Amino acid sequence: MSVDYSKYLRMDKLPLYWCPGCGNGTVLKALLTAIDELGWENNDVAMVSGIGCSARGSGYVNFHTLHTLHGRAVPAATAIKMCHPDMHVVVFSGDGDMTAIGGNHFIHACRRNIDITLIIVDNWIYGMTGGQYSPLTPTGTKASTMPRGNIDPTFDAVELAKGAGATFVARGSVAEPVILKNYIKKALEHKGTSVVDALSNCHIQWGRRNKFGDPVKLVDYIKSVTISQAKSAKLAKEELEGKYITGIFVDDSTKKEYTQSYKELIEKAQAKA
Repeated sequence: MSVDYSKYLRMDKLPLYWCPGCGNGTVLKALLTAIDELGWENNDVAMVSGIGCSARGSGYVNFHTLHTLHGRAVPAATAIKMCHPDMHVVVFSGDGDMTAIGGNHFIHACRRNIDITLIIVDNWIYGMTGGQYSPLTPTGTKASTMPRGNIDPTFDAVELAKGAGATFVARGSVAEPVILKNYIKKALEHKGTSVVDALSNCHIQWGRRNKFGDPVKLVDYIKSVTISQAKSAKLAKEELEGKYITGIFVDDSTKKEYTQSYKELIEKAQAKA
């Protein structure tokens, strides 16, 4: 079934700000397709973002939207969910915005298990603000602030989300957009903090510095460094060096969701009043 994307986009804001071939559009399309398949109404969705190329996504969609300060998308989304627990709240931001400047908020959203979906457009770089390296920039690769190669160890966003307590965690990539859409759809359906690490291509800021300036070439590279959980289980640890394992890593519906706990607390307090 074809999707009428004009239903979900602010057509007066087009054409998109993003560079031709940018993976942001692929991830956004996966999100909009998932929402369409779920049959959600536009007014039932709130999309929040911080600052950066990826974060411009909230400006293009015809939902309730909020474009916040750098790294502050998650607390804003938390506030929306607390005030409107029946609303579907999505954070759409890049790896720098979500795991560096907003890293503290990210881990506490996972810890609380509040029902918001965090989509990390993971393109290994700060895109719009100058090509600086992020916590997810692969070690050894170049950025404007690491012109001779990144010497920092790299976060694994999946392991970070798991360790912080997120109850749904998945990783997909723009090289397999239908699978990525399926992960996002499951994340949206999940009641609790859901995280999708979406490996994406920035062929301008990351790609040009690392000899992947063509978007097709970079997407092919992303495909070459990703491996499914099933295949990874058959390989030794040494063989997985430099690989990104894709799949659903956590899907736990047993932990109580935060707004439900808050509702029960209010009801308990009112009963004693």
